Amino acid sequence: MTGRPTDLTRRAALRAGALAALAVPLAACGPGYDESPDPLQPLLAAADADATAARALAKGDDAAGQLAAARAAHAAALKSEVDRLNRPKPSPSPAPPAPAALGDLKDRLAAARKEAEDLVGGLPRYRAGLVAAVAAGCAALQRIDPALGPGDDAPKVGAAPGGAVPAEAVDPLQTALAAEHAAVWVYGLVGAFLPGDFGDAEKSGAAEHALRRDFLQTTLAASGATPVAPEAAYVPKNPVTDAKSASQVVATAEADCASAWLAVVNHTDDAGLRTTALHALVAASRRGTPWRAEAGEKPTALAMPGQAG
Repeated sequence: MTGRPTDLTRRAALRAGALAALAVPLAACGPGYDESPDPLQPLLAAADADATAARALAKGDDAAGQLAAARAAHAAALKSEVDRLNRPKPSPSPAPPAPAALGDLKDRLAAARKEAEDLVGGLPRYRAGLVAAVAAGCAALQRIDPALGPGDDAPKVGAAPGGAVPAEAVDPLQTALAAEHAAVWVYGLVGAFLPGDFGDAEKSGAAEHALRRDFLQTTLAASGATPVAPEAAYVPKNPVTDAKSASQVVATAEADCASAWLAVVNHTDDAGLRTTALHALVAASRRGTPWRAEAGEKPTALAMPGQAG
């Protein structure tokens, strides 16, 4: 008789485990489960199709090869997030026609960028940051070859908001301001090392960073925060001695700004502030791409600007 209670206990436990297993899918279909298709699914499908199409045209690390690698990175990042939520999958769309040349992917890349940009404002923070990085990556890719671009520049920064920004955004905005201070200093440094035909890129980059710096200073002051001050000087990772090293330090400054502005996207639900941060992220990504090309950096365009690694 001593064994019977144990046997019954085991049977009860097995029955309870079976019922619990059945309850999992039932709970997934309960009131809290969103049965609508994942809004990231079309972005994922487009990235996957673009990667496949560009891969067929690629010859090593040429523009098509870089496009294929970047869009594959977009697809992998988006798939991880789509799989995490495991929402119903829509019926697959017909595959777009295979491109005969790199230029056949121009409109597809522009459409992917716009779709990603349009989604950023309404997504939860983590997803907003992910999709913003994809949008910025597409915008950067538009500058790696004339056949893919040039693409639209991001809108210039507007007037600073009159009221206070959300408290959780203050620290990321201070980090963005520090990055903009450094970028303004870098553009002032490199002029002596660049040939004359770099003048327009140098002047426009310096001017836009100064505008974003001023925007951030005004925004933070209006929120009651003391805007972080610039350093007296900055120390580049490598000495600036010629046009190539000057291009490298500018590319690094743009990448730092992209990282800082992506962090703003990740830390606010404020629609206006998120849009401003997205535009700054896209602008830094597009500006950084030709500087990376001049410096001989590979890949020329970062797949997911602002993200670590």
